[in-house]
Amino acid sequence: MKFEIKTEKENYSKSFLQFFRIVFFLTFIIILCDVSLKLGIISRNHAIEYNCRLLTVEKSKPHFKKLSRLSNLKSKQRIWEFCSEVIK
Repeated sequence: MKFEIKTEKENYSKSFLQFFRIVFFLTFIIILCDVSLKLGIISRNHAIEYNCRLLTVEKSKPHFKKLSRLSNLKSKQRIWEFCSEVIK
């Protein structure tokens, strides 16, 4: 007959391993969320700059609508002022 006795060291090592897995997983998720938010900000700024450059070349209604949606500005005069600051 064989008797096996589980010691508390095994339980502690398993719980520490599980704790570190959870911490690693949470930090990984936080880092991914931070990167995705920053990429969203970068792409929004790029879209604003691109549409402002298009607006200076071709003054069309779709460009005003896109910039109005991206920058939350409603009047054409404010969009022009905003684009002049962006392009500088």
